[in-house]
Amino acid sequence: MSQVKLNVDEMKTFIKHMVNNNKYIQETGKVPVAVNIEGEAGLGKTSAILQLGSELEMQVVKLNLAQLEELGDLVGFPVKEFQVKNNEGKSLWVTEQEIDTANKKGFKVVDKRMSHAAPEWIQGRGEGGFLVLDDYTRADHRFMQACMELIDKQEYVSWRLPRNWHVILTTNPDNGDYNVTSLDNAQKTRFISIDTKFDGPVWARWAENVGIDGRCINFLLMHPEVITTDVNPRSVTTFFNSISSIKDFEKELPLIQMIGDGSIGPDAGAMFVMFINNKLDKILTPQQLLTLDDADLIKETRECIGINDTYRADIASVLATRLINHCLVFAQTNAINDAMNKRLIDLTTKYDAFTDDLKYYIVKELLGGNKPKFAKMMLNQNVLQMSTK
Repeated sequence: MSQVKLNVDEMKTFIKHMVNNNKYIQETGKVPVAVNIEGEAGLGKTSAILQLGSELEMQVVKLNLAQLEELGDLVGFPVKEFQVKNNEGKSLWVTEQEIDTANKKGFKVVDKRMSHAAPEWIQGRGEGGFLVLDDYTRADHRFMQACMELIDKQEYVSWRLPRNWHVILTTNPDNGDYNVTSLDNAQKTRFISIDTKFDGPVWARWAENVGIDGRCINFLLMHPEVITTDVNPRSVTTFFNSISSIKDFEKELPLIQMIGDGSIGPDAGAMFVMFINNKLDKILTPQQLLTLDDADLIKETRECIGINDTYRADIASVLATRLINHCLVFAQTNAINDAMNKRLIDLTTKYDAFTDDLKYYIVKELLGGNKPKFAKMMLNQNVLQMSTK
């Protein structure tokens, strides 16, 4: 099966294209194309689609196929319908419960059939939405077979999805690490598949947005190799949330080690303890970079990052990423005042905390992430020259 490997941000961009393209082809009478998002557990596949639905102001229905027990919960339950006609030749199909009402209006039964009532999850839904078939390959074979009609035609016997609905599957890799059903070619060729991958900076932006402890964000940015098939972003986030109330990590190392062993395993837990022992949980925060006075900022950044032969490029890179993400999250609901704008200009043109490539990275990401809010930076000639390199 052909696949393209994307991080969560790239995956959302891909899905946005498919939404627009599906609208276009549906106007020509074609059925919208379904998308299968495959990836290791805990990468945020489902969460990203829920978030995208909110961003696009579209309805989202998520069905966890592995947890459904009755097929009718997915496709609706069988119902007997009757075709009725009146003396004027008007014909319609009604349910058994509607027969008496139809008879009173002069309709007579001329035919009957077995049909399916629309399931509860789609009743009353209007145009525009995502149908997320979660854990598709973990479902019972009956459910997978029933989903084929929804994937292929967006309908099931007597009901269909409203216009501008898009079917999204989420699956885990069929590599022996997961209890999944293998897909045959008849299934694989009915949708486009993309493979999701972990991306540290993308995860860090999400973590900043949802309020993950900054000390923990620093750790994962410095040690992205901790993410493996055994330690996924979900388990790491669980670990981080379990220790976030601890004010001083160094004073609670045994407790942190115990929690780490039970959530991310002894190897990753040992890496986190080493991170604390090296006092890397105490490096500067984005708030400090933005608010310390000039003299303290120079002193603190040099102690944190070093200078010349002692310069720690890895720490500087983490600080740059944290600064960018903090500013973008802040800008979502706040104006960028003159003091903050001046400090960002100084950090990217005046101070030596960041190398030229990191300064360019900061300017590029801020302008790319929210140009209207950070446009004032462009009034500085040095920033302008940097941004047009």
